[in-house]
Amino acid sequence: MDVSDLLTSAGINIAICVVLLSLYSILRKQPGNACVYFTRRLVSEPVRGTGAISCFERFVPSTGWIAKAWQATDEEILAVGGVDAVAFMRIVVFSIRVFIIAAVICLFIVLPVNYYGQDMQHKEIHSESLEVFTIGNVKEDSKWLWVHCLALYLISCSACVLLYFEYKNITKMRLAHITGSPPNPSHFTVLVRGVPWSPDNSYSNSVEQFFSTYYPESYLSHQMVYGSCTVDKLMKDAERMYRMLKSIDPRFLDRSLPYCIPGGAAHPFMVLNLRADSVSSSTSMDRLQPSQRRQECPAAFVFFRTRYAALVAAQVLQSSNPMLWVTELAPEPHDVYWSNLSIPYKQVWLRKITTLIASVVFMFLFLLPVTFVQGLTQLEHLDQLSRRVPFLKGILKQEFIHRVVTGYLPSVILMLFLYAVPPTMMLFSAMEGNISRSQRKRSACIKVLYFTIWNVFFVNVLSGSIIRQLTVFSSFKDAPKQLARAVPTQATFFTTYVLSSGWASLSCEIMQPFPLICNFFRKFILRTKVEPSSCALTFPHHTEIPRLLLFVHIGFTCSIMAPLILPFLLVFFFLAFLVYRNQILNVYVRKYESGGEFWPIVHNSAIFSLLLTQVIALGVFGIKRSPVASGFIIPLILLTLLFNEYCRQRFSPVFKRRPAQILIEMDQQDEQLGRKEEIHNQIRSAYFQNPIISHQVSINSNLPLSRNTSHHQGDEDNLHGLKSLKPFRYSTSSIR
Repeated sequence: MDVSDLLTSAGINIAICVVLLSLYSILRKQPGNACVYFTRRLVSEPVRGTGAISCFERFVPSTGWIAKAWQATDEEILAVGGVDAVAFMRIVVFSIRVFIIAAVICLFIVLPVNYYGQDMQHKEIHSESLEVFTIGNVKEDSKWLWVHCLALYLISCSACVLLYFEYKNITKMRLAHITGSPPNPSHFTVLVRGVPWSPDNSYSNSVEQFFSTYYPESYLSHQMVYGSCTVDKLMKDAERMYRMLKSIDPRFLDRSLPYCIPGGAAHPFMVLNLRADSVSSSTSMDRLQPSQRRQECPAAFVFFRTRYAALVAAQVLQSSNPMLWVTELAPEPHDVYWSNLSIPYKQVWLRKITTLIASVVFMFLFLLPVTFVQGLTQLEHLDQLSRRVPFLKGILKQEFIHRVVTGYLPSVILMLFLYAVPPTMMLFSAMEGNISRSQRKRSACIKVLYFTIWNVFFVNVLSGSIIRQLTVFSSFKDAPKQLARAVPTQATFFTTYVLSSGWASLSCEIMQPFPLICNFFRKFILRTKVEPSSCALTFPHHTEIPRLLLFVHIGFTCSIMAPLILPFLLVFFFLAFLVYRNQILNVYVRKYESGGEFWPIVHNSAIFSLLLTQVIALGVFGIKRSPVASGFIIPLILLTLLFNEYCRQRFSPVFKRRPAQILIEMDQQDEQLGRKEEIHNQIRSAYFQNPIISHQVSINSNLPLSRNTSHHQGDEDNLHGLKSLKPFRYSTSSIR
């Protein structure tokens, strides 16, 4: 690939980005798309009147959203998206800072050394091969290789310093989130699984007897976990019907039909009679079969009087059999993944092994499309294709088509295949048995990260036939040399990948094509009223974090090998800064808060990328016969490992366990303020497994509730999550 091919790919992607961003600035002004592009504001803020916009202004592209995203402060991001949103944005800020330093060093110092590394007659810039800008163009035993070694030292030291301060700041924010937030029920609650079965007692009685015996002073109460039954299915069907009827425009309904929906006074529907005798005669629980009633599962939420007591109970071994009475700190009520709590604890380890094997198999099956993509980037493979398919011979000889096929098409095909990876890994993470939605996303994030780094980086670097790829990895002793030979030659593909998968994916992210199509289908095809709560989405950490970390990985490994990639990376991260801020402020709803628990993943990934860069540089200097430069890389590797170990000892424990000192101080403060009884009453009713339709009906309907559902009304706030979500009363089950 030459410079003209790269410019062709850049021109195509720039045109796509400009068109999509302009289209977004127009679509966001249309009132009918408010539930797509302002979902969070509609759900969490009262509806306010907006200034009139002329018809002409509504169809003219504007840059107002860019200014608002740029001017937003970290305090606003924290108030809207929580610590998780701030921590995510710190990934982008860290990347911008470290790659600005790398770009200044590599573009002004390393790139000229690469370009003039050999005594050769250079062509015009647009006809030059991109390989002359890589370290592969530097001749063996060159005295200028020390420039690359010095540049690697400066980049590594800068990255470590920035990582240290980011880790330190995120840790402070996490501790401030624990101490500064209102009393959290999860701080007083322990999830116990593996409750032993007893023929004499139910699971509930066994839990009460166990904790009353061994924790008599600190045990408060407990809430059992129940399996699904016929009543749950009926409630879910009722919730689905409620949403469907509520969204239908009354003009399209037959007024003679006996519908009964909440808010019936506003619609001319017949209201069913809800007399107590008619309800009791037709829905008596006594008539249900034993299999149709709710059955207890060997799991429960156990509530303690103090945070410290819950912390101690969660961290100690409760029984001589580690598979029984397994305790851990409970997730937040709106973070609980209820369907996995009914999984027997003895199956969890087997599920994890099974999903690990499935993930590895899926990873290797993905070699087929990656191999096909790499075949398009190599000229000899295109010649073979034109010989086997004669009618393509004339098409591929056209200069523009040839540039598109070799420079743009491979990265686009790979990007399309990669869209199937996050949903698959999310499914595997759900099958593992994670007890919370945040754990499920974090597990999927790790799987997607490993998958993308393996398939996008390693497999593309060591491209060729599948047999060749497997044989390359069979000899680990030669791995540094193999990577050293391959990375500079594949740097051109990574540059085009940054353009297609980076720039274009951000444009698609801000456009929200799938919600936009769904909104159009509901409004103009189904003729239903779209509510903001039905469109609300949480931030997709499991897709966006691996995407950012992959580009960080590519940036580090190619920084001194092929510095020409750095300007394109910086454009990507600056665009990501604006796009993700806009999405956090306007689109994504905060449903739960993990306190930035995924930051250790970010830190470990950055350290791995640095170490791999140093190992590749060691191999390159060995191939180039520069023993001095190779000798200086070894201390750098050791210093990076020591830095990582220090950060692991200093910061990582805060993300795994809660500090007892802070929890004890919070307990003492509650006792001094006399809030203990109030907190105990709140945590008793914090964890409800029942479907939320009963709460929505009780809130929105003028009809009386039966006696069986009236006791749920006091827990409305706990079920609906954050206080900022109260005005619209949306169901947490509608957000996935």
